[in-house]
Amino acid sequence: MADDDLSSPLLQSPRADQSHVIIAVQDDDSGSDPSDQDQLTRRNQTRQNSLIDNNKKDGSISWSGSSRNPYEFVGSDGLSVPGTTTADPFRNDTLGVTGFYEIVKILVCVPIALVRLVLFGLCLVVGYIATKLALCGWKDKQNPMPKWRCRIMWITRFCSRCILFSFGYHWIRRKGKPAPREIAPIVVSNHISYIEPIFYFYELSPTIVASESHDSLPFVGTIIRAMQVIYVNRFSQSSRKNAVSEIKRKASCNRFPRVLLFPEGTTTNGKFIISFQLGAFIPGYPIQPVVVRYPHIHFDQSWGNISLAKLMFRMFTQFHNFMEVEYLPVVFPSNNQKENALHFAEKTSHVLASALNVVQTSHSYGDVMLYTRASQLKHEKASIYMVEMARVESLFHISSLEAVGFLDKFLSMNPDSSGCVKLSEFLRVLRLKPCTLSEEIFGFIDVDRNGTIVFKQFLFASAHVMKLPLFRTACELAFAECDTGGNGAISEHELGAAIRRAIPELNEDEIHGLFNLFDSNGDGRISREYFLSCLRRNPLLIALFAPSLMHKDLLGVGKKTLEEIV
Repeated sequence: MADDDLSSPLLQSPRADQSHVIIAVQDDDSGSDPSDQDQLTRRNQTRQNSLIDNNKKDGSISWSGSSRNPYEFVGSDGLSVPGTTTADPFRNDTLGVTGFYEIVKILVCVPIALVRLVLFGLCLVVGYIATKLALCGWKDKQNPMPKWRCRIMWITRFCSRCILFSFGYHWIRRKGKPAPREIAPIVVSNHISYIEPIFYFYELSPTIVASESHDSLPFVGTIIRAMQVIYVNRFSQSSRKNAVSEIKRKASCNRFPRVLLFPEGTTTNGKFIISFQLGAFIPGYPIQPVVVRYPHIHFDQSWGNISLAKLMFRMFTQFHNFMEVEYLPVVFPSNNQKENALHFAEKTSHVLASALNVVQTSHSYGDVMLYTRASQLKHEKASIYMVEMARVESLFHISSLEAVGFLDKFLSMNPDSSGCVKLSEFLRVLRLKPCTLSEEIFGFIDVDRNGTIVFKQFLFASAHVMKLPLFRTACELAFAECDTGGNGAISEHELGAAIRRAIPELNEDEIHGLFNLFDSNGDGRISREYFLSCLRRNPLLIALFAPSLMHKDLLGVGKKTLEEIV
């Protein structure tokens, strides 16, 4: 899937499925005064009796449905997980060649495809040479390209139309007209295939926002440099900030071309509008939305879960590929929305969704990363690990890279074909043994109370614990409690002594397994850095240190730490 666009804070769009599963987990004596330290300690030390059944033959563990909240001591009042959705905005519906008509058509079009391939290559080379001539000797790239160089770029633009012709887009239906650049300096569009950037280059010759990785692409990198591209690294906050500044600078000057963005940040199958990134909306200029459609019966032209080579081959072997482009009315930010990019993006997103008559979801490029990672690890139903990352980032402020890390952890638990993990596999990966606390941790995640967990529940639970106001303070105090020697490192004996307060039945081998989980570099000691890093990767394990922290005033320590930071 394509990676064309600016990565800014992600927009949480309305979901296709609004159903939620909300479980409020409270202790029996929740009405007690939280300021009473003695009562708080007694409440957190109270354990409900659970039934852990160790099967004699296969060693599996049955879960008895414990409902105690093991994270109440760090401020959790229970876990809420939105209901799952079957929407898949990235699925290409014609991955395989099916039907007698389609097979015969491909066989007939193979000779035509060879001619089209030659035309494609010839146009690409001619356009590349023309672009090199236009760029030759041009050093002042902070200012608009001189007009005589732009005239040379018309050769490349004509070549881009010929490239579209080689892909089977012999004619393209248009509806509406581009607004004058003085009225709408920014254009946004839905993103379905690699075809749209080629079309917009021919039609509008805009400045585009693209990933830094595109600069190294053969031929393409040179051409987009001539478009005075705004490069961005979606994973770098400073890069995103600089990109927004460049968008604002170029949009404010009529001597520059209009700025084109694909605010979804990746390609979809055109049946949904996913969450918008905010780079196009932060500057607060009027925006003209444009929608692209690819009507089809036998061949889905979307660049979803299909390789580029296969998609190009299928395009070359079609008699004709249909494409429709509709220029919508300009969307103006209101006075108060000019300072609120989120509202402006929501309004524009709704305009595109209404024009396409499709549903809006909270998926984002982060879901593409999760899908890709699951596919790399050979999971057949990779789409079940998509979680609508825009919603997750909005709720918990965790990055897509962090979510991929949690997915790696979850997939190591050997989920079944439906993506469910049992208690025994969960405990194996977290190096825990069957006990009351382990069951409570699992029960905290299993909001459906069916004895298994899915990735979305695991991710929400981990992110929920990480976001708790006292989590960071609890991690710091847990290290201090374990480091009884005061030498800035924890030994295996010290870690075992602290964890046995929560799970007294742990033997030496089990302590050693947990120690290895924290001891990332294997030097036989756990530094503060490795300890905190392990808890960030495995935030659910903070429950192991609850008994050691019961006598601590976490809230007071947290306020003091915050004052020291300020």
